[in-house]
Amino acid sequence: MSETPSTNYSMLQPNSSESEQTLSTRHFNVTEPVVAKRICFYKSGDPQFNGIKMVINNRSFKTFDALLDNLSKRVPIPFGVRNISTPRGIHSITNLEDLEDGKSYICSHQKKIKPINLERASKKPLPWQISRPVSARRRVVQLAREKEDSIVQEDRAVKIRTPKKLLVFKNGDIRIRCTIVLSKKNMQNFETFLDYISELMQYPVVKLYTTDGRKVPNLQSLILCSGAIVAAGREPFKPGNYDPHRYSLPAKLPGLSSRVYPKANAKSESRNSKVSVLTSDMPSAGTSSQVYITLYGDYNNSGPIFLYGEGELFQRGNEDIFTIDTGDIGELYKIRIGHNNSGESPSWHCEEVQLQNLYSGEQFSLPAHRWLAQDQDDGEICRELPVLRRGQPVLPVTVYEVHVTTGELWNAGTEADVYISIHGEEGDTGSRQLLRSKNPRKFLKGQTDLFLLEAVHLGNLYKIVIGHNGLGSGNGWFLEKIVVKDPVTDLDYSFPCHRWLDQREEDGKIVRELNVTDTTTFSASKHKTMQKRVPCHYDVVKEWPGYCWAAERWKFQKGNTLQLYSRLTRGFIRLSPDGTVDALGDKKDKYGLFDVTVKRNAHVFKSHQMPHIALALDNGYVTGMDSEDTLCELQAHVQPNRCAILESARNPGHMVTFSLQGKVADDTVGYAGLTKEFVVHVKGVFHNGAIILLTTSLYQALCLRPDGSCSGAGKQSEESYWKVHKISSGVCMIESLKNPRMYLRIKDGKCNGTGTGDVYCHFKIEKNLESGSVSLESVQNRGMYVGLQPDGQTKPVVHTGERNILFYPQVIKFGREKPMGTSATPNQPKGGIRESEYQPAKAQKPVAQSPSASPPAKEMKNTQGTKYPLPLDDEWKVSVLTGNSGTQANVTLWIYGDKGVAGPITLGKDNREQLFLPWQEDEFQVKIKYIGEFYKMRIGHDGTSEHPEWKLEKVTLQHVKSRTTLNFPANKWLSRSRGDGDIICELPVEEAGKPIYPIVRYHIYVYTGYLEQAETNSPIYLCIYGKRGDSGLRLLHKSDIPVKFQRGMVDMFEMEAVSLGKLQKVLLHCEASNKAQYWYCEKVIIRKAGKDSEYIFNCERLWLPFMSQGIIHSEIELYPEELQINRQLKMQDEANEGDWKITVVTGGFQTADTTATVSLYAYGENKSSGPIILGSGKHQLFNPNSADTFKINLKGLGQLYKIRIGHDNSGNDPSWYLEEVRLERMAPTPDREICLAVDCWLAEDQDDGDTWTEVAIGMSEKELLSMVVYELHVYTGSKLGAETDSNVYTTLIGTRGDSGKRKLHRAKNNKVKFQHGQVDIFFIKAVSLRDLKKLVISHDGTGPGNGWFLDKVVVKFKEEDDDQEVVFPCNRYAIHGKSEL
Repeated sequence: MSETPSTNYSMLQPNSSESEQTLSTRHFNVTEPVVAKRICFYKSGDPQFNGIKMVINNRSFKTFDALLDNLSKRVPIPFGVRNISTPRGIHSITNLEDLEDGKSYICSHQKKIKPINLERASKKPLPWQISRPVSARRRVVQLAREKEDSIVQEDRAVKIRTPKKLLVFKNGDIRIRCTIVLSKKNMQNFETFLDYISELMQYPVVKLYTTDGRKVPNLQSLILCSGAIVAAGREPFKPGNYDPHRYSLPAKLPGLSSRVYPKANAKSESRNSKVSVLTSDMPSAGTSSQVYITLYGDYNNSGPIFLYGEGELFQRGNEDIFTIDTGDIGELYKIRIGHNNSGESPSWHCEEVQLQNLYSGEQFSLPAHRWLAQDQDDGEICRELPVLRRGQPVLPVTVYEVHVTTGELWNAGTEADVYISIHGEEGDTGSRQLLRSKNPRKFLKGQTDLFLLEAVHLGNLYKIVIGHNGLGSGNGWFLEKIVVKDPVTDLDYSFPCHRWLDQREEDGKIVRELNVTDTTTFSASKHKTMQKRVPCHYDVVKEWPGYCWAAERWKFQKGNTLQLYSRLTRGFIRLSPDGTVDALGDKKDKYGLFDVTVKRNAHVFKSHQMPHIALALDNGYVTGMDSEDTLCELQAHVQPNRCAILESARNPGHMVTFSLQGKVADDTVGYAGLTKEFVVHVKGVFHNGAIILLTTSLYQALCLRPDGSCSGAGKQSEESYWKVHKISSGVCMIESLKNPRMYLRIKDGKCNGTGTGDVYCHFKIEKNLESGSVSLESVQNRGMYVGLQPDGQTKPVVHTGERNILFYPQVIKFGREKPMGTSATPNQPKGGIRESEYQPAKAQKPVAQSPSASPPAKEMKNTQGTKYPLPLDDEWKVSVLTGNSGTQANVTLWIYGDKGVAGPITLGKDNREQLFLPWQEDEFQVKIKYIGEFYKMRIGHDGTSEHPEWKLEKVTLQHVKSRTTLNFPANKWLSRSRGDGDIICELPVEEAGKPIYPIVRYHIYVYTGYLEQAETNSPIYLCIYGKRGDSGLRLLHKSDIPVKFQRGMVDMFEMEAVSLGKLQKVLLHCEASNKAQYWYCEKVIIRKAGKDSEYIFNCERLWLPFMSQGIIHSEIELYPEELQINRQLKMQDEANEGDWKITVVTGGFQTADTTATVSLYAYGENKSSGPIILGSGKHQLFNPNSADTFKINLKGLGQLYKIRIGHDNSGNDPSWYLEEVRLERMAPTPDREICLAVDCWLAEDQDDGDTWTEVAIGMSEKELLSMVVYELHVYTGSKLGAETDSNVYTTLIGTRGDSGKRKLHRAKNNKVKFQHGQVDIFFIKAVSLRDLKKLVISHDGTGPGNGWFLDKVVVKFKEEDDDQEVVFPCNRYAIHGKSEL
């Protein structure tokens, strides 16, 4: 490219002045002196535009507007030049006198400009500004450089391999058009290209369309366009005859018939060929499409040549003749003929193609007899025809099987049109659309689609090019691999990809070249040629183990405690004290825990129980050795299935291996590699406060979208971090770390991240031992799991054995083991306001809420008959006047109206330290949604900062538009150490200087029970609810006795609030962080100062926090029992009828205690009762050598004859040794105590493995019922797939009650249960059921094989010296359900 400008002066280096780019000029020979200025004008924001040099004098431009009009024609700006500025945009030029000789200026269509580098712009003349013609030699160099470029995209930029011309039409006006050449300059990004089109067409272009009206959204789609596009502004697409070939027809050569159109000039006659195309005589055989032909020779191919002509071409029964220039392609061996599927009737039936070389006279006849139509035959719109020599094709026509595998990533599928080109030693197939799959829907996640592609045989394949057009709602695509089957050679060619074709992922490419993985069959020269043509992607395959290790490496960090699960033995590796190792441990085996340490880039797995020994590999056998020995150093290799192989670092090749029996084995044992693969489970993943990723694939994770929806296709970054809030054993809430207070939840048939922390956000964590994954089951909606749709969106689903409910947790930060108390009413701050629950929103955006405690409208009328008709607009100004003592604590406001509550509203600004200073009035602008007539406000702070004491003088509310003002005088201390010790106060609305509702002082009497360890030092909060709203959750801070909440004591507290009217309930909250802080509350009594009446709230629960249905509740609502002071207690006596005291005695040895939740069933002559949840071992219950006493009500059961007691096997150590149960009737008349000796383990790993036991009760005049051992023979069917890995449960039902739901845990005769054609024997011990009537059997659907074909169950037992046998036939599948036999 020439560096010589076309003007008669040259550019010099610019100086440092703001607009000083000096121009040195040559001397002109003029006849008369003319005062002229030599100016250079540049385009705003375009450093590639090298400027327009102009001479300005009074003869060339009379006015400044004339100069602007002239520049508008020469500087390509869409709306013309309307502003001239100095290079940095500081000064604008408004008249010709302001222009200075030798200076440079910037042109733009608005006052704001984009500065450019003038030095760079002055040295880069544009191609169309070069006056010197391009020489042939220079053109060759340019073409060589262009061929070196490849199609890539970085940061939305596209490089063009070869120049491509596009015809651009104006939308709705085919008369306005221009031809452009795609280049690196105009293809930097899509916006640059739109600007370029706007400049050329002098028309603001905003959108591009294909000629048939499809939107072109990006550069990749632009490249795939067929040769013409439509440029539009903001208006919609307007249909028209946008035919690119109509305006690019070559001139007709003299002497040729009207149907002969050469593509080259007459000088190329030696390479010309005559083409005759015969359309068949079948109905609808003609086409409206543009037909093209490509010729392949042993030197080269001609490329697609469109066959143009006058009149209607390719009509039924016609022969169309053309002359084309093919270039020197060598000896012809095949052609490809096809069309672009355009027009109203694109389908075409081609009969034959005839070719004649006009130079050599050689003729070819290529019969076709095929449809080229998407709705006919195989759907192809092009055909390849081999040349016939001596009546035989030189190459056979074959049908390739193309197997396209979409990746397993979420949202991996695509709806875009996919195109492929297969390349081999004998040419290529050309670009073909993969249109017809053997599957109903193409390119779905994890799916392999089969397409048939007909072509002349290509020889050995070496690469494919595949891409899509970027159109459709889901246009991103994760391609796993492509396998092409050649039926001629019976070879399979594999082309791995494992990459995104998505402009928003990775490098943004939507077109990729893939090399075959095995090129050993190619000749050395051909292979070398192929290596030059395309880059190799073998690195994709090599990086696969790296991806796996990156996903699982966190498990092997120093300090982690692991369990290693063998998928072969279905047991955990355990290291016994004597150093022996096996793979037969269960998940609770203490010898199956290993602590990770890192030594010399290897891992040492130390026994958690015995840190001095670790797993070691000695001569290929695994054993336990001193942890300092080098034989204990192991390398962990993660497999694509996320399992780990443990290899000796000292002796590579030796691996940890076990036999099917769980014994140590050497490397010769087979079992398909399962002997060496272990699933790694990390302890403490879901501890409270942990920050985790819930990964859904090696690269993706569950994330929260801005609209509150959740997707499993998120990136594994901070955007996808979740915080764990542990509710109870195995039950958690999952909160978004980036968006606090947004919890994962399942509610109303939707699964999203808009939860507020209520019970709909509670999930049971189900762990899958076989894969290391977890599933999240809703506690509120049992059986519903967090599932993923193919596009990655979350949805509540039922567990059907699919993998769409599996998440692989990854710990970013470990939490603590014991959960803190969790509020059941997260919208109410505890103790006024606490830092942990401080609202992040500022006062400018408060939230109006209407909680259940909001008072009814009919109860909210002013007792004095006055109402405040407040406007509906929500803009209010809040003024807070501080007294003689300020605070830096966080201040929050609530406003109550008769239609709802607004708040909490945080009164804060960025400079918090300047707020609430002594004798300062602070103003805040807040939005309060319409809540009816205001009647009170509550204001307070959270007690944080160094100066929490605050003297509040007054609060004023003023409506911004109506100027309505409400005053709330306060004159109160909000301080723990001054005043009444409260940091919250309530203020009523005043009218005529008097409050519309009075402030009432409530006296609160809290009774702590007499049970052992009933006292607590935990913070206790209380909220009172009445007809007129609530008091807010207040900390019970200042008692009338020095030490609060002691066993058997009564604490009295005072609370001031605007009158609540008739009290309805109270809410108690206990923040207990450990077992010693749980609290036993008996009752709460509330009296109004100066009133005779009182409200009694009896506490029905025993302990706070308490366990119910597997969930820990730290709050409880109590409802009143209104009793006047001197009223008789007869009603109370009646309410206690049927009360029993039950004492549960745990064994005296150290491991007798349990962490599980214990429940009780009681059976009487009239009916049964249960389950009655007694509590959990996590609540300071069921400790070794302890007797725990409970009060239960068994009213209406009649005379008791048995009880059943057991637990849910939850917690870290659920095994429990129960020594005795004692029962004592308390009302209506006390009775003798019944002692029931048990003396047995209730544990899956002890005795008979049962977690429940039954005890018969002998009452007066009734003999004690006998204990019966029922022997169950469970027959699994002999059908294929009859076995199951699920947990199976059964209930025996007889004429004297039932046995309760028992887990069939340990078979007498088989180690592996419920296998194909197998009989398993189990024992259930229960109080005699007399005659058996029914058996209920079910399973939980867990495990890889969860369907089960049950043949029958036979129950054998001995009662009253008679051997009895009852058969319960089934003979059907039990999948995710239960069967009654």
